[in-house]
Amino acid sequence: MKDWWQATFPKGRQNLIITDAHGYPVQIAYGEKGRGKPLILLHGMGSWSYNWRHLIAPLSKYFRVICFDAKGFGFSEKPFSRREHNGHQVIEFQRIIQALCDEPAAIVAESLGGLIALALAQEHPQLIGRLIVVNVPIFVERLPHWAMWLLAQTPLEIMQTVDSLRLAYLFAPLFREIMAIERRAVLFDPSILTQEDIYWITYPFIELPGTIAKVAEELQIAAKEIENLQENKPNMLAKIQNNLHKIQCPTLVLWGEQDSWFPATDGAKLHQQISNSKFQILPDCRHDASTGASKVLNTAIIEFLQDTGF
Repeated sequence: MKDWWQATFPKGRQNLIITDAHGYPVQIAYGEKGRGKPLILLHGMGSWSYNWRHLIAPLSKYFRVICFDAKGFGFSEKPFSRREHNGHQVIEFQRIIQALCDEPAAIVAESLGGLIALALAQEHPQLIGRLIVVNVPIFVERLPHWAMWLLAQTPLEIMQTVDSLRLAYLFAPLFREIMAIERRAVLFDPSILTQEDIYWITYPFIELPGTIAKVAEELQIAAKEIENLQENKPNMLAKIQNNLHKIQCPTLVLWGEQDSWFPATDGAKLHQQISNSKFQILPDCRHDASTGASKVLNTAIIEFLQDTGF
């Protein structure tokens, strides 16, 4: 099967070295296509740049589209030796933008990526010219899926053993089938997910050791955040919620009408707390909007950026 990076980006997969939140050099995989103002696509939990496959080409007609895999995800480095701290994604996203862009970028961020983008817009507003967030876990009360909860409860040492023994690779057909069932569950029309999609969605988990353990680690951080929020202990979620009014850049909040993970009422509430924002419902769309509602999503993004003069 043809390499997705090579087939999608003129220069294929490129690598960027940034300093991570711990102060160590880390390799980030990215690709870019098109010319013009920078538009960065930020994926959600357990995903990688492939999730944006339907938007890259259409958006690249208007903008310099940049896709990257966050540290620990996709084809980016997965350091084992040091545990992550909450908020590291925001610091690393900041450094990626600074390394790749010499002007404020438009950010399109889905799910957990949207939460990271909201935090960055509060802490470093000079980096973001326009902000578009999709199905964000901003008012989340629990992890939305049983598998997430299970991974969050499993000791990391066990997940690292699963990775080091390459169990996902050994049981690849079964792993792909389970992942396919779960990914179809977040699509309004499950039939649009092809065998090629399943191959690439699962590729990092099966072929790149460390992916499962790093995703589990991020889920454990998320679970602890939710627990701290509910117990009124210091947490990043509450900080982001309490500082939404600080986001001044033109912002578009997009939400799947049938998103069962985070209801559309959360999107309306988010819109109300960001003064310079617009809210739009995506019809016939569950949680995975970048796959399940790509045409509507693409149109909404282009219209919003053109209307706001980006």
